[in-house]
Amino acid sequence: MVSISAQPYDYELPTDGGIALLIIDMQRDFLEPGGFGDALGNDVARLQSIVLTVKRLLDAFRTQKLSIFQTIECHKPDLSDCPPSKLKRGRGALKIGDVGPMGRILIEGEAGNAIIPELEPIPGEIVIPKPGKGAFYRTNLASLLQEQGITHLIVTGVTTEVCVQTTMREANDRGYECLLVEDATESYFPEFKQSTLEMIRAQGGIVGWTATAEAVLQGLSQWESSVLKI
Repeated sequence: MVSISAQPYDYELPTDGGIALLIIDMQRDFLEPGGFGDALGNDVARLQSIVLTVKRLLDAFRTQKLSIFQTIECHKPDLSDCPPSKLKRGRGALKIGDVGPMGRILIEGEAGNAIIPELEPIPGEIVIPKPGKGAFYRTNLASLLQEQGITHLIVTGVTTEVCVQTTMREANDRGYECLLVEDATESYFPEFKQSTLEMIRAQGGIVGWTATAEAVLQGLSQWESSVLKI
C-alpha cells in the first residue's frame, strides 16, 4: 500500500489509478489586479503565491497521465444562473456582471474569467464552469468522476475557506476521499485558511486530509513505481 504523509494520518492511494487533481478557480478574476477579488478590496498577491506549487502538481499529474479537472466560477452573460442574493451581495467597486479592466466580472468567456496562463489547460484536460461555490452544484463533475472511476481527489486552488472547502464537503458527502494540499491553496485572509485546514482534518479527518505538496509528490512517485511493478 502506497500512502502520502498527511494529517490527521496517512492518506492511502488506490492501486487502480482512481486519482484526480482538482484545481479550483485559479482564474484571473481572483488572482490578478482588476478582477473581482481586487474589486472587493483584497490583496490578490496572496493568491498568486501558490501558482508555482499548483503548477508542480499539475506537471506531475500530466507526466503520470492522471486525470485533471479545473473549475472556474462564472455565470451566463444574461446572469440567469446567478441568484439575486449573490448578485446583490457586497459593496465592492464592481459587482458580478459589471464591466472591469478584464471584461465583465465573473462572466463566462470574458478575459478575466480565464484560467491564469501558468495553469492553462492543455487538450484533453477538463474545465468545469460552475455558478456556485461548490464544484458539484449545477455541474457535470459528479458524472465525469464516475465515468473515469475516480475515488480519490487531490484538491488545490482558491479560496481555501469558500470554494475549496465547499467542494471538499460536497465531495466528502458523495464518498470521495479528499486531500487538500496545504501550500497549494490560499485565502485572502490567512487566519481563514488556517481555520479551514484545522476543520477539515479535525475529528479524525471529518472532511478529509491535508498534506504538503512535497509529501503529495513523493507519494505519487512511490505510487507510480508500485503500479509499474504490478
